[in-house]
Formats: sequence, structure tokens, C-alpha cells
Amino acid sequence: MNRTILITGATSGFGEACARRFAAAGDRLILTGRRTDRLEALHRELEHASAAHPGAPVLPLTFDVRDRGGVDTAIASIPPDWRTIDILINNAGLALGRDYFDEASLEDWETMIDTNVKGLLYVSRAVLPLMIPTGNGHVINLGSVAGKEVYEKGNVYCGTKFAVDAISHSMRIDLLRHGIKVTAIHPGAADTEFSIVRFKGDQTQAARIYEGYTPLHAEDVADAIFYCASLPPHVCINDLVITCKAQADAIYFYKT
Repeated sequence: MNRTILITGATSGFGEACARRFAAAGDRLILTGRRTDRLEALHRELEHASAAHPGAPVLPLTFDVRDRGGVDTAIASIPPDWRTIDILINNAGLALGRDYFDEASLEDWETMIDTNVKGLLYVSRAVLPLMIPTGNGHVINLGSVAGKEVYEKGNVYCGTKFAVDAISHSMRIDLLRHGIKVTAIHPGAADTEFSIVRFKGDQTQAARIYEGYTPLHAEDVADAIFYCASLPPHVCINDLVITCKAQADAIYFYKT
């Protein structure tokens, strides 16, 4: 499709799956992440897919969305022929810990707030000046079903995703005058690195989250994001909740 797509948190999970999905459609990709080795590996994979099927053009940018100065510097470094951005996918985010409010780590809280909320704000404000002059464009924010209902021991993680929901609605209203679409995507349980990160490397505890049912996979969410990004210019999906068949919302599951 030859659009220019900027994806944050592209080195794993939904971001990595989105990179592959949009690359397969022929889009140009600006991929960002904190882990240079993973970013470069994905860059090589997508740009040099095979001799028979040339890959997508890829511009990797290594930075941490929590670092406002780093975000501004990285976006300012984008070469002139990449500076018209059609779609921004604010994917970078995480959960840390699943503890009662009075027992939770303040450092975990700060990391989630800095990544899930402030990081999204920093990147959006830096990228929008590259999108507004076109008179169109699309911002896609990754929320969560945890931004729709609060659950036990979800506290600040849920709070950050409620913030993403509200910010997305506000962006949609404020960017109407620029012709920019805004879509909030709210996935349910998905078998990615999410739970391993949340439980700080405890793979046994992370695996228990997905016992007794088939969760979403990163590719399922990437397909939905691609669909939202590929509708006619006059159509915008504002808010989309995606769960596996066995999950009704942030709380209710049917497990066998």
C-alpha cells in the first residue's frame, strides 16, 4: 500500500506482529523499540525477506518512549523522505506486578505510568506535526480490556489503560479539524510476552494465566489493527474491544 507506518514497541508482541502484517502489504515501516538487537533483527527480516519477494523498506529507531528528550531527538532525526507519516501505532506498553494496592511496588507504578501514558503522549505530540500537514492520517492507540473494567490487583495498570481510553477519545475530538482518525484498540488476554513481563520472568506463573482456554495471539490483534487502518478514508472505527471466545470482558472467562 506504500503508506508510512510508525510503530512503537515493535520488538515483541502486538508491535512485532503489526510490523510483519503491514510489511506484507507493502507499507514502509518506522520501527521503534528499546532493544537494539531485536530491532535490528526485525529490520533485517522485513527488509530482506527473500530475493523472490523483496521486503518492505524499514527505518529502525532505538529509543525509550519514557524518555521525552530521546523521543523528540529520534523523531527529529527521521530523514526527509520518511517525514510524512500516515499511521502511528502507539503500541509500547506493559504491566508490572499483580499485587494488592497496599502491597504494590511504587517503582512498578511509575514505570507503567511513564510507559503506558506519558510515553504515548510524548510520541503522539512528536509525530502529529508530521501527520497534520497531509490533511489525513491515523493514530491507533493500544489500550486493554483493563481500561474498561477494573479487576482485583489490577489497580494502576488498569488506571493507565483507562487513561489511554480517555486520551484516545479526547484525541479523536481534538484532531477532527485536521482530518485525522483515532482508533483505540482494547485487547483481552493474549499469549505474548505480556504476562512474562508482568510476572518479572516467572514463566510458570505467566503460563497459568492462559490455562483452560485459547487466548488471543499477537497476529489476531495485528489483523484487527490492519483492518482498522485499511478502511475507506471516510470510515473510522473509534473504539474496538477484542477478546478470545472464552473471555467476555476483563473479569469473566470460561475455562475448561
